[in-house]
Amino acid sequence: MTRYSLVLVLLISAISFIMHSCKKVEPQEVVVPTPTVPNTGVNVPMTGALHGKLSDYRFFAGELKNQQAVAGVYTYEPISSLFTDYALKKRFIWMPSGVKATYEGDANNLEFPTGTILVKNFYYDHIQPGDVTKILETRIMIKQQGGWVFAEYLWNDAQTEAFLDMNGSYKSISWNQNGTNMSTNYRIPSQTECMVCHKINDQPIPIGVKPQSMNKSYPYADGEMNQLQKMVEMGFLDASIPSSITSVVDYMDESQSLDLRLRSYLDINCAHCHSANKHCDYRPIRLAFSETEVKENMGLCVEPGEILDPAMNFILAPNNVQRSLMHFRLNSNNEAVRMPLLGKSLVHQEGVALLEDWINSIQTCE
Repeated sequence: MTRYSLVLVLLISAISFIMHSCKKVEPQEVVVPTPTVPNTGVNVPMTGALHGKLSDYRFFAGELKNQQAVAGVYTYEPISSLFTDYALKKRFIWMPSGVKATYEGDANNLEFPTGTILVKNFYYDHIQPGDVTKILETRIMIKQQGGWVFAEYLWNDAQTEAFLDMNGSYKSISWNQNGTNMSTNYRIPSQTECMVCHKINDQPIPIGVKPQSMNKSYPYADGEMNQLQKMVEMGFLDASIPSSITSVVDYMDESQSLDLRLRSYLDINCAHCHSANKHCDYRPIRLAFSETEVKENMGLCVEPGEILDPAMNFILAPNNVQRSLMHFRLNSNNEAVRMPLLGKSLVHQEGVALLEDWINSIQTCE
């Protein structure tokens, strides 16, 4: 392409952006986007073999461990986060120039174009000894021409590189969690384990990139902005999103109702299996946020599909924690009975306490 052609293309793109009006996404108004930096630095394999090293993607600038995304990369976090043995996470999205994701409903994943890459880094602060920060793994999903594929990268101890490894492994770690010394044999998933949670109709899909989970503000380098609006501004999302989105809440926010908090917790931690055409769709519950307004879908006064203990006669028993099978599973780290099945070796104490409070607030099956 000649310099004149490139200038002409950029000028046309700029005029198109300026003339394209955007709808408003509550609680903030979408501003008219400005032209963005072309996404030419990232190296995404569209077909065939995955990169052997995380650095091969050229996704981060400077030292890899600093997780400083290059220009043209979108940073986000969900309103409520999936529990993974108290690991912290940083999430990023990159898309090729000239394509956009589309809105498919509040409770559905955004429909991403081919070439999209989703990146999630798992790390801990206050790793002992030394009280240091360490990244353990980076999980990537790439939408290649044949669909979504998984890529799992394990970080070396020097924190200089992460290497492709789809076999699954363990990493023994100790850290300080809000003043409490903790340890676990952290599980890094295999490709098969990734597929257990990330699928619908046995086809791989992302988790958590839904408008209901992303409709919040984030402190970007150029100012705080609603995350969906930021996607529109960057040219990553079609502007024809609704002005009102039914959204989950932060399940740790005690100013919200118990009901909304628990429903939000179950949505991000459980619904990727307990939904139609997913891994646990044979169970008698549906735990997506859009379905749990009906308390029977949550398991209230619903008999479990299997009997672990005759005393636990309901999945959720009104005002009776001890007779509630969901509480028993959530409060266990026994691989044979725990829930979720994967992604945890520790009991999420805050999640268990939330469930207990909710159960004790319910007096009857009606």
